[in-house]
Amino acid sequence: MGDATGTARLFSRLCTILFAFLLIPFFVEAKQGGGISADESRQRISLNEGWKFSRFTENPDSLSYDTLKSWILPSANGFIKGDQHQPPSGTPPGGDVEYVQADFDDNDWEGVDLPHDWAIKGPFNAPGVSGGMGRLPSNGVGWYRRKVTKSPEDEGKTIFLDIDGAMSFAAVWLNGRLIGGWPYGYASFRLDLTPYLQDGEDNLLAIRLDNARENSRWYPGAGIYRNVWLVKVNPTHVAQYGTYITTPDVSEEEAIVNLAVDVENGGASDRAVDVVTEIYVLDPTTGQRGEEVVAQFDKVSLAVPAGGKESVNGSTTVASPLLWGPAPDQEPNMYVAVTKLTVNGTVIDTYETPFGIRSVTFDGNKGVSVNGKPVKIWGTCNHGDFGSLGVAFNTRALERQLSTLQEMGSNSLRTSHNPPAPEFLDMADRMGFLVMDEIFDTWSERKTTNDFHTIFPDWHEPDLRAFIRRDRNHPSVIAWSFGNEIPNQTGSAVGNTAKALRDMLLDEDGTRPTTAAMNTAGPGTPLANVVDIISLNYQGEGHGTSTDGSFPRFHATYPGKVILSSESASALSTRGTYLFPVTPNNHANVGDGPGQGGDGENLRVSAYELYAVSWGSSPDKVFAAHDANPYVAGEFVWTGWDYLGEPTPYDDARSSYFGIIDLAGFKKDRFYLYQSRWRPELAFAHLLPHWTWPGREGEVTPVHAISSGDEAELFVNGKSAGRQKRGEGEYRFRWDDVVYQPGNISVVVYKGGEEWAMASRRTVGAAKGLNLTADRAEISGDGRDLSFVTVAVVDEDGDTVPDASNAITFSVSGPGEIVATDNGDPADMTEFPSLTRKALSGLALAIVRAEKGASGEITVTASADGLEAGEVVILAA
Repeated sequence: MGDATGTARLFSRLCTILFAFLLIPFFVEAKQGGGISADESRQRISLNEGWKFSRFTENPDSLSYDTLKSWILPSANGFIKGDQHQPPSGTPPGGDVEYVQADFDDNDWEGVDLPHDWAIKGPFNAPGVSGGMGRLPSNGVGWYRRKVTKSPEDEGKTIFLDIDGAMSFAAVWLNGRLIGGWPYGYASFRLDLTPYLQDGEDNLLAIRLDNARENSRWYPGAGIYRNVWLVKVNPTHVAQYGTYITTPDVSEEEAIVNLAVDVENGGASDRAVDVVTEIYVLDPTTGQRGEEVVAQFDKVSLAVPAGGKESVNGSTTVASPLLWGPAPDQEPNMYVAVTKLTVNGTVIDTYETPFGIRSVTFDGNKGVSVNGKPVKIWGTCNHGDFGSLGVAFNTRALERQLSTLQEMGSNSLRTSHNPPAPEFLDMADRMGFLVMDEIFDTWSERKTTNDFHTIFPDWHEPDLRAFIRRDRNHPSVIAWSFGNEIPNQTGSAVGNTAKALRDMLLDEDGTRPTTAAMNTAGPGTPLANVVDIISLNYQGEGHGTSTDGSFPRFHATYPGKVILSSESASALSTRGTYLFPVTPNNHANVGDGPGQGGDGENLRVSAYELYAVSWGSSPDKVFAAHDANPYVAGEFVWTGWDYLGEPTPYDDARSSYFGIIDLAGFKKDRFYLYQSRWRPELAFAHLLPHWTWPGREGEVTPVHAISSGDEAELFVNGKSAGRQKRGEGEYRFRWDDVVYQPGNISVVVYKGGEEWAMASRRTVGAAKGLNLTADRAEISGDGRDLSFVTVAVVDEDGDTVPDASNAITFSVSGPGEIVATDNGDPADMTEFPSLTRKALSGLALAIVRAEKGASGEITVTASADGLEAGEVVILAA
């Protein structure tokens, strides 16, 4: 039972955010570099629809990155300072491959829309693909084909292809000619189509991707898995990522806003242009700019040579600024800078840059402050997949992930361990998250055979500079991380590489601190000496059962540097699974012995949330270490959500056990541990385990209660099992000697001597039916929006049967389809598109999408042998 007023405030805030996200597709296209400006000087057109695709497990074309490398390297020239790559002379390779020919018959290929993950449909146990990579068929060569149009209105324009992410080793042909590519699968990149486009509708765009086995430590996905755009501009235009906004001096009275603009001239003659930029408020609900100009920069006249680039800098003052700050204590207010290039009074380009006005300070003792207010980092690490949807970017799927994290109390995100989709940071800006933006899981030494180390020498500079330029205007980004657990991180060679990378980062953005996540580097090592923030993976609180953490040693060595846990916990659990006996300690290394929390036969880990990997810690142990070292700025928990791959401790599974939330999006008991710590004002209580244990009568069945209260009393079948105060270093209430008898358990929690919250559980009856609930009763009929439908196996009173594992079959009628199903079980090898899914601990999930252009009622039905069927209606509009 929670605080009704606080819950109402949270609900109101989430409703506002959710409404805003309904308009995200418009806003994304209207943002920097996007949309059709009011004067139609710049167009950004989605190329997501109408592709043909085929995957080959063996190389079908005799091409390879080694063959293509010298022709692809020049694509990076805009992000290299120093010697540029010169394209070879002669004919580029691949022109004779049938897939790049306009007359190739691709009717037998699969029709797909982007973003697309070719591997997510399975099946699992793909040959040669490890559990670490999710057992899905992500390997192989993939070809995509689509025609693009050059209309008469495009004459004289410069036309770019923007790809937000393609996994991996992308190479692009237009009309049979190789025009460039980019190997790093997490990079956003641009290619100039202008010299190769022909008039008409038959310009054939062909894109080749190549994924090797053992190219990642987790599921990387496959395919063109982010958005693709056609950008049409005047030859003289604001360059890609061509604005850079900083707010060096911020107060409630006024803020100084600095702006740099890069103007590019792709024409054959010099061009004289005027550069004018105005600042508007962005409406938090619609994402559209207000009518009033709140500040403007002085007009600057600029001469841009043919084929060249010139920059202008300006500064202005915004009076009484609406500051951007992290939720829930501050408001994530946004502005937009609208830059126009004019020639003789005619607008030739309009470029919009959303940004926020905020100040961020870092102090070795006080941690992080935003706008002068201390902010504890309550964060999670996040991989890029959306569970059963794979890595194919979807706005609604990301919204669901971040909203659930925010409900838990999270205010920070770490993009482990590579750049996210651009929309990830757009959403973080709007929702008020702080972001540690990260790139590179490896440098020059490998973790897996075919990971980034194979291209690090050639690509680390352009990848790093492009990453910074793309993301540096986002107010949510407060720190750059340029590496994660780099091999041999204690050595001088790693220190030298770190310094070179840090220098590049600061050259691109000197306003944010840099860091790299360290799990073995100690105080005084070259890597630790280079970074601005001490980011520690697990070692700060002590590995495993050890309490000899490194926080004090780092703080003594670097008293002026902020210290935080860039990865904490690595706790493990399978939702709804409780194994006995239970460890009496606040942490145990997971194993298959008595009290170790593991069940290797069924690939399950106990949900008492006390078990972690040998290098990690339970949440309770992490909390105690942070409270004992209050200068620690906070933590990024490994991980917010379960993710595909890395199925520790059982490699025979398909997905991780690390998440606070399971792969289907259902909350584990751990969710409430973090919520009690990160939202101490929220009055609630949570009891575990469930209380339906046929066959355990008379056996010890420990009961734990989670709440932000300071005292609690447990009742078992109406009789008190004791009232206890939570002691220092304790983060749950434990009654470890409770003997199970059917009936009910309840807890009353107190805070400051007053009743704070209550919770109860009862022994449920036999499964009788299925209850369906949709997270959204109305979705857009755009072919992208989603509704996540939860199915609960319930008894005659409507309570979820906690051990139910019934096979549930889904069907749909009306203008919609079921995209995927799941249950959150890391060991379930049922293909995600399957319409039959076993429940895990009484729950299963179906993800529903409306047909594009559809409207009307979509009825989702679930049935199971011996149970009453259930249904829910979703409106497509």
